[in-house]
Amino acid sequence: MVQVKIWGSLAVATDDQTLLEVEASTLRELLDGLADRYPAIEPHLKRGVSVAIDGRIYNDNWFQPIFPDSEVVLLSRLRGG
Repeated sequence: MVQVKIWGSLAVATDDQTLLEVEASTLRELLDGLADRYPAIEPHLKRGVSVAIDGRIYNDNWFQPIFPDSEVVLLSRLRGG
């Protein structure tokens, strides 16, 4: 199981829970697991989110490995300009 910190306004989609556990070994499995458990988060996932794994931000690297002791934070997609 991976612990995921839900950051900011995304917590509304997880019944205001900000620390979740999800069975996942890749970024794709993490997002799929969250969508299965919390259907309200799916629109946010489709719009795009950023996931910080051990301090590095990932947006679309679906096969990025996640380890049980990884620090994982889900946040609204970071956009630059």
